[in-house]
Amino acid sequence: MSGVRAVSKRRYRRRTVRITVEYLSDTGLHCERATTLGAGGLFIETDSPAAAGSLLKLRFQLSETGARHEIEGRVVWSNSVGNAAAGATGMGIEFLDRAAATAVAVELEHLD
Repeated sequence: MSGVRAVSKRRYRRRTVRITVEYLSDTGLHCERATTLGAGGLFIETDSPAAAGSLLKLRFQLSETGARHEIEGRVVWSNSVGNAAAGATGMGIEFLDRAAATAVAVELEHLD
């Protein structure tokens, strides 16, 4: 396989974070930790992930002095507690509002 490069399926660069995310789903209001974040979405660690396709309203702040981001998202994949072989327990969220996602990306670029 000399000369062949693996092509990433990701459209946006991700950043490792530890932020609290409040989100509203069809089961109510939840508060969990996000561990990765990029302009396209984020990963939320949770033992009770929503099903793929679920719509969420998310609210988070990247720093104490940063803007409070409110953005709609869709669960694109999830790993439940019983599926530990698939990776971390939680859910991958895709941002649906491109303008709000751009604001998140701009702030991410300026974080220490």
